[in-house]
Amino acid sequence: MNTLHLLSHSPFTDSRLNSCLRLLSIHDGILLSGDAVYALQAGTAQRQALELMPDSIALFALDEDLLARAISDLPTRVRRLDYPAFVELTLRYAKVNSWL
Repeated sequence: MNTLHLLSHSPFTDSRLNSCLRLLSIHDGILLSGDAVYALQAGTAQRQALELMPDSIALFALDEDLLARAISDLPTRVRRLDYPAFVELTLRYAKVNSWL
């Protein structure tokens, strides 16, 4: 059963991202929103961990949050989403897990 994992907290203030990465299954997806998009900053261990995930794990980020935090140099695997696309994305996964 594939799961979409929603992360919104900064990866520099807690371990939610690391915990999520340990629990991923092969066809899961991760959506970064809010301060979680800071994980995509170039030169960070968090970005490296995301880049090393298997290609079968999809990686998404909310465009509005990337723009608000001036993050533009993204790995090619990241798919930018607006809010309507985010809602549509949740319907493509069997489960949605929000890392509150």
